[in-house]
Amino acid sequence: MNKRQMKIIDTLRKHKRATVGELARMFNISRETIRRDLTQLANTGKIQKIHGGAILPRVFGEGSFQQRMSDNADAKSRIASQAAELFTAGETLFIDTGSTTLYFAEKLSEISGLTIVTNSTEIARIISSSGTGNRTFLLGGEYSDDNHQTVGTLVASQVRSFRAHHAVLTVGALDVRSGAMDFNIEEAQVAHAMIEQSKSVTILADSSKYNNLASFEVCPLSRIDRLVCDLAPPNAMAEALREAGVEIVVAT
Repeated sequence: MNKRQMKIIDTLRKHKRATVGELARMFNISRETIRRDLTQLANTGKIQKIHGGAILPRVFGEGSFQQRMSDNADAKSRIASQAAELFTAGETLFIDTGSTTLYFAEKLSEISGLTIVTNSTEIARIISSSGTGNRTFLLGGEYSDDNHQTVGTLVASQVRSFRAHHAVLTVGALDVRSGAMDFNIEEAQVAHAMIEQSKSVTILADSSKYNNLASFEVCPLSRIDRLVCDLAPPNAMAEALREAGVEIVVAT
């Protein structure tokens, strides 16, 4: 998948659908070239072709998760691209379920020689179908169809069978007092288990998460090694992150 094709997917996430003519004008290329791009993307399941254009396939989810994929799409795409540059062949990564980590998996799939452990069936599919020779382990447990993930005590227990260089996690909220938080207790438990089994923790969060509150704590700021974000945190949070030894990486 080339950079233009990635931008086509990002466009569909923002606008739900696009016509061949709109995409041709956007990239200043011929309709024939766009049609070839759409055919290649459809053949790999990344988009669904319709008469005169394309939409996202059902595989990306519906309802709340589909909405999260569209929210702040530009920011999430930039975060994902920046974060993917931080990891190298030979490393093992835990990746939890989330819209931002799904963007991240698409960028990460271009790197070879990684071992990925995840509870997201979509992330597992993206990594394993990339053709770059990465190993993928899908954690088993109770399946949630809305966001294509497994959750529960079975997942957490299987996490403890692995050791990883990095846990790469998305969060529902981030603040000075409570650190990283999530809105779902089972997702928070999976993230917490991944953190326990990892040497370092990277949080992917767009600026809408700053100074918000979610019901369930994932980890304090002191357990985060790296925050990859679209905008620098506000002053008080930035100072707290620095005091906690967190590296702040702002996506360009």
